[in-house]
Amino acid sequence: MPARPPEPTIASLRDAPGDGAGDSLARYWRFYWAVADAQLTRWLPRRPSRVLDISGGRGRSAVQAAAAGHRVLEVRDPVLERGMAAAYPNGANGHRPNGNGRSATPPGGRNATAPVVGDSGALSFLGDATVDAVVAENRVLSRHLVTEATVAEIARVLRPGGRVLLCVDSLTLGMAVLAEQNYWAHLSDVPSAEVVLVPWPDGTITRCFWAEQLRELLAEVGLEVEWIRPRTALSPSTVEHVLSTSPQALARLVRTELNAPPGDESLGMHLLASARRKT
Repeated sequence: MPARPPEPTIASLRDAPGDGAGDSLARYWRFYWAVADAQLTRWLPRRPSRVLDISGGRGRSAVQAAAAGHRVLEVRDPVLERGMAAAYPNGANGHRPNGNGRSATPPGGRNATAPVVGDSGALSFLGDATVDAVVAENRVLSRHLVTEATVAEIARVLRPGGRVLLCVDSLTLGMAVLAEQNYWAHLSDVPSAEVVLVPWPDGTITRCFWAEQLRELLAEVGLEVEWIRPRTALSPSTVEHVLSTSPQALARLVRTELNAPPGDESLGMHLLASARRKT
C-alpha cells in the first residue's frame, strides 16, 4: 500500500489545478466539488421555489438548482467574474465553468437559468422579500470585502422564512496565506482584528472569517444561523491517499463527509453556513 502523502502546501491549496502547483491535488478537488454538489442538493428547498444565485461560478450551482425544479435567477457580475477568471484561469479551484457565456440548460431539458448582469453585492434590481432562497457559493462573500452590505441585501430580498447558503474563506486559510508571504506582523494582529483582509500573491484581496464572526455578521441583519461547518472536514492528504488506492471510494468519502457530526468549525479552508430570515 502506498504511503500516505504529506499534507499539501498552502500554495497547492489556493492555486488552481492545471497551472502547475495544484496538479497533485486533482483527486482532492474532484472530491471537494462532489461534496459541494451534494451539500447543495441536500440544502435546496424540497418544493419548487424562486432561487437567487450570486455565486459567480458561471453556472455550476445555478444549473444544479434549476435541474432540481427551481426557478433560478443567476446574477453575473462582470467585475467579480473578471477577477475570478484572472485568479483561476481553469475555474475556481479546478472547476471548469460553463464557458459559452449563455444561460445553461440543466440535464433533461428542464428550464434554463435566467441570467442577469448586475452587481451581486447590491441586488438593487430586486424588490424586498422577492426570493425564497439565495445561494452565495464559491467564496463570493469573501470577495465582496464589505460583506456586511452584501449580507444585508441578501436578508432584504429573502422572504420571511427564506434561507441562504453561503461559503467564505476561513481564517485558517487566511493565516496560512499570510504566513506564506512572511506577513508576521499582520499575523500577530489577527486575534484582535474585527475585519481580516488578506492579500493573495496574485494581487487580489479576500476577507476571512472565524465561525463566530460569521455568526455575528448574519445575526446583525436578522438572519438566524442554522449551522456553520467546514466545507470538508477530511484533510486533502487523507482524500488523496484513499482515492489513490481506491478510486471507486469517492461516493463513500462524500457520504462520510455529509454524515459527519458537527465538529471544529475552525477547520478547513472554507466555511459553509446556512441561515434563515426570521419570520
